[in-house]
Amino acid sequence: MTLLTYLRRKLGLTGTKLGCAEGGCGACTVMISKFHPHLKCIVHHAVNACLAPVCSLHHCAVITVDGIGTVASRLHPVQERIAKAHGSQCGFCTPGMVMSMYTLLRNNPEPSMVDIEEAFQGNLCRCTGYRPILEGYKTFAKVLDFGLWYCEDPTVLNQMYDPSKFIPLDPTQEVIFPPELLNLGKQPPRQMKFKGERVLWIQPSTLTELLDLKSHYPESKLVVGNTEVGIEMKFKNLLYPVILAPAYISELNSVQHTKQGIVFGAACTLTLLGEVLRDAVAKLPTYQTEVFKAILEQLRWFAGKQIRNVAVCLEQTIIKYCFKFGAVLMDDNFFPGYRKTALKPEEILLSIEIPYTKKGQYFSAFKQSPRQEDDIAIVTCGMNVVFKEGSNIVEKILLSFGGMAPTTVIPKTTCKKLIGSAWNEKLLEDACASLAEEMVLPPSAPGGMVPYRRTLTLSLFFKFYLTVKHYLAVDLQHEVLIRYYSSATELFHKDSPSSVQLFQAVPPGQSSEDFVGRPIMHLSALKQATGEAVYCDDIPCYENELHLALITSTKAHAHILSIDTGEAMTVPGVVAFVFAKDIPGSNITGPAFYDESVLAEKMVTCVGHIVGAVVADTQAHAQRAAKVVKITYDELKPIISIQSFYQPVRTMKKGDTAQGFKDSDHILEGEIHIGGQEHFYLETNCTVAVPKGEDGEMELFVSTQTASKTQALVAKALGVPANRIVCRVKRMGGGFGGKESRSIILSTVVAVAAMKRPVRCMLDRDEDMLVTGGRHPFLGRYKVGYMTSGKIIALDVTFYANAGNSKDLSFSIVERALFHMENSYNIPHVCGTGYMCKTNLPSNTAFRGFGGPQGMMVAESWMSDVALACGIPSYEVRRMNLYNEGDLTPFNQRLEQFTIGKCWEECLDISNYMKRQGAVEEFNRQHRWTKRGLSIIPTKFGISFTSVFLNQAGALVHIYTDGSVLLTHGGTEMGQGLHTKMVQVASRALGIPCSKIFISETSTNTVANTSPTAASASSDLNGMAVYNACQTLLQRLEPYKVKNPKGSWEDWVNAAYFDRVNLSANGFYNNSGRAFNYFSYGVSCSEVEIDCLTGRQKTLHTTIVMDVGKSLNPAIDIGQVEGAFMQGLGLFTLEELHYSPQGSLLTRGPGMYKIPAFGDIPVELQVSLLRDSPNDKAIFSSKVRAVGEPPLFMAASVFYAIKDAITAARSESGLSGPFRLDSPATSERIRNACEDRFTKLCPPAEPGTYTPWAVRV
Repeated sequence: MTLLTYLRRKLGLTGTKLGCAEGGCGACTVMISKFHPHLKCIVHHAVNACLAPVCSLHHCAVITVDGIGTVASRLHPVQERIAKAHGSQCGFCTPGMVMSMYTLLRNNPEPSMVDIEEAFQGNLCRCTGYRPILEGYKTFAKVLDFGLWYCEDPTVLNQMYDPSKFIPLDPTQEVIFPPELLNLGKQPPRQMKFKGERVLWIQPSTLTELLDLKSHYPESKLVVGNTEVGIEMKFKNLLYPVILAPAYISELNSVQHTKQGIVFGAACTLTLLGEVLRDAVAKLPTYQTEVFKAILEQLRWFAGKQIRNVAVCLEQTIIKYCFKFGAVLMDDNFFPGYRKTALKPEEILLSIEIPYTKKGQYFSAFKQSPRQEDDIAIVTCGMNVVFKEGSNIVEKILLSFGGMAPTTVIPKTTCKKLIGSAWNEKLLEDACASLAEEMVLPPSAPGGMVPYRRTLTLSLFFKFYLTVKHYLAVDLQHEVLIRYYSSATELFHKDSPSSVQLFQAVPPGQSSEDFVGRPIMHLSALKQATGEAVYCDDIPCYENELHLALITSTKAHAHILSIDTGEAMTVPGVVAFVFAKDIPGSNITGPAFYDESVLAEKMVTCVGHIVGAVVADTQAHAQRAAKVVKITYDELKPIISIQSFYQPVRTMKKGDTAQGFKDSDHILEGEIHIGGQEHFYLETNCTVAVPKGEDGEMELFVSTQTASKTQALVAKALGVPANRIVCRVKRMGGGFGGKESRSIILSTVVAVAAMKRPVRCMLDRDEDMLVTGGRHPFLGRYKVGYMTSGKIIALDVTFYANAGNSKDLSFSIVERALFHMENSYNIPHVCGTGYMCKTNLPSNTAFRGFGGPQGMMVAESWMSDVALACGIPSYEVRRMNLYNEGDLTPFNQRLEQFTIGKCWEECLDISNYMKRQGAVEEFNRQHRWTKRGLSIIPTKFGISFTSVFLNQAGALVHIYTDGSVLLTHGGTEMGQGLHTKMVQVASRALGIPCSKIFISETSTNTVANTSPTAASASSDLNGMAVYNACQTLLQRLEPYKVKNPKGSWEDWVNAAYFDRVNLSANGFYNNSGRAFNYFSYGVSCSEVEIDCLTGRQKTLHTTIVMDVGKSLNPAIDIGQVEGAFMQGLGLFTLEELHYSPQGSLLTRGPGMYKIPAFGDIPVELQVSLLRDSPNDKAIFSSKVRAVGEPPLFMAASVFYAIKDAITAARSESGLSGPFRLDSPATSERIRNACEDRFTKLCPPAEPGTYTPWAVRV
């Protein structure tokens, strides 16, 4: 049992969250304290509770977020600051953030910003964009820098909270380490055994005991941090009946300094390894610590702090190892196979020796991964060279590569060739030619990216060559490496981020109790920071409650021949199985079209298709049983990519494209593929279904954006009227569109299983990613007619969207892509066509932007191509083609209150665009292997449901006799601050403080027939409904206010009550007519820097100017802008879903699928909400929810800045003009596009001559 399960299920401490179950997101972070008998002190470590076995915590104290502060008693400063700095939106990641920072402060009350950033390397957030979390916690740092921006205009503000009012940190008030544990920790250790259902856990106390146990149980597994075995047992279904835990054996924890180097016991953690090596580097001569420095550099990027605190040295690249009492050099025989070592079953790893280097020896280590922080390497290598004394002649050289085969590869032929050679250009040429021949990979190699991986071996050697050349120049007083090349030798470094946020001040004279326009904190932020906010799976278990696990298809397209549950029935605790025949109502379902089944019956149409479910007494038992259900298939050929289509095909036309192309000076054709995206909400899909025992009634607690659709489809499956089903949504740990329709596939199955007893199911991360689908991958093909000046005359564009195995919401998504096919540009002649591709993949669905980002991304691709073809700066081409006030869109809607021009000019001004452009050009002239790029991108995003009937909302407002108000509306809270804004609306409408108004939940028995919380329209629609209800109540109270003008709110309410006036009111609102009620506008400018040799990139600067009308809450709106931008940064530069040719998703969970982390924030981030831009079509002149989706596309400025930098790199190789760059612009695509002599040595295999590891969908 893991610590997380113990905390949540045994102790009922639900503050600690489950986000991934593999130590990759940090939501489950807790602090472990123990007396370390070998260090003779108490140590505090942040660890992942989802991996830590309870058995491993003997003599440890565990502190969780529940134990350091509460809203009712006393907040801890760490909890207060993340909340009041607006660093908590959905709040699901917040407890983990709090505990990471809390642990840092327990170890170092005055950390540096580097310390703070390092503490969060193992934590992920999908909502905030990270900036406010760092800003809030900067206040603990030694040097404070709040990024304040001076402005003489009193109507412009840039500070959303006052740090001087924060509770000061007092280290003397922290919880002490229990004295009884201190005494126990000082006693001699003794052997301990724990016996579970299937596993025997033994903790030996001495080395002799360990060796005896290993001899008795030769197949046993040694576990210290459980960072590998825990994942193997959960995700690879491996079972280790005997586990030996040697963490407390003194010999395995020792650190010895010898004449040859430093010897670490095999149970020393990576954190301890780093501390010892840093101390050695500070004290020893530089020439002795080459290896130490290289290892420290690799440790910077190895996993997160939580993993490094428990992972032990044997999991890191090592130089020499000792087992039993013999020593063996680590060479290419050390790993005989994948994840296998040379150790015999009865042998153990005792210690690791890391040697000193000597004069004339140079060592470097490199790692290239998709994401810089906490990521698995694509290619990693260590390179060691020794020169003959006083010369540049190679005496010894050893190169070692990881990621080029199942085991470490040493290119012996290349190394042999280089011995005796001078370290010069000829050696480089010989080495690269030899490596290109020796470091080969089959084109079908697992992991894919074969040309990139092969190129990296050459690129990294080139970096090593230049680095050593630089050192030789210093040591031998040779010619110094010129600056033009020296950037290739620099280690990756990124300055601590700084930021500015600008927004409009409230008008002079606005009441201090009127919170509209003020940056108030998210109403649940404090509860989220203390772990007291209740999410779906935090609801206490009911008596007789059961747990459900899904049985899913392993085939993409097949007939089901039989289902065998025999072995599953033998699993302890199994109660029942649920299949299609058990559904009492209809097995037909679907959010817009009834083209899906609740449970597959005769055929499966994707990997992850839900076939049935197991119900058992615990989640672990249910999951065990589900994994051993055997399904026999008759396989059919799956369709994974574009081949067949749903009907009808969507088209949109304006003008005469044929004539437009005739009138154009030039015609350009091209295409761009935009990959899909996983929602990666931190809280996975969850449902608790509770039968009421009569009339078919059932109560559902669901993490969903669409309570009414859930209610309707559950009722359909159960065969009862909708009025028998109540769906409740307290809050979600993120949604982003992923819980608009796909959450229902889980809710209906859980409801069917819960006919007699309560049933609960929260999907694991890998399950959620497998079954729910994500953003639609798009292929955009275009033909553009343009003038030599850059003015665009005609456009013909075709979209192909991979819809998956059902229609879901794909028609509306493709329609929105067509509505945004021209982005912000006025093209006289336009024709757009959209195809929904039918494939054997899980149905893709709504995702922030809903097709709009894909449509606009294609637009910016052809805009970029035109600029490159014309040889005109891209910002000039974009500016000349922008719409103007009063222009008509391709769907004949006139643009009113059009502010793109105003946003554009402000963005140029705030970003110092022209000065920045000159600096970029100068930088690129001076650097060959590092290039910078700059881009400015506009967005025009339509606000409304394109399905007109959904543009409606309801609200219910109760006033109680004590003056308190209970507000309910049809929207759901997923972190976007909807409830907070609705309270602000009601507060102004009723003229009372926000503190008197409360929102409990969203439920179908209070507001019926609600629209999904989506389309950036929820605050507009629900805000007007709330306002409508409040106006009704004010009219009823008006006579009593007139009678008693000096009375209080409570006086008027009581007078009305005693006069038998109804103090409850429904509100309703709808809008209709045009395609969009209005548009939201924005402009973003970004500057990036790329490493042309590896493809690594960092965003140096981003300025975003966003028109949100008169902001209801600048703190929430800016948080939404930044969060959407970072999600877009993931979409366009990092996040990549890989599918096998058989249709199986290969990237499940944070280990393989990478969302942006703290280290991906722009070094400089400026966000400005456009001032003096009221919107007469929304509540209080705002664009209140229109801030959720539109800013996502602002991250396209980073993509096109990368493309600009690649253009500069290509020019060094004599390449010019348009070139294709698909999205996301990963390190692989960046490197491959920067064509040079190294890429030419590693050409790709011919398509069709091999079966790829992954296919483009």
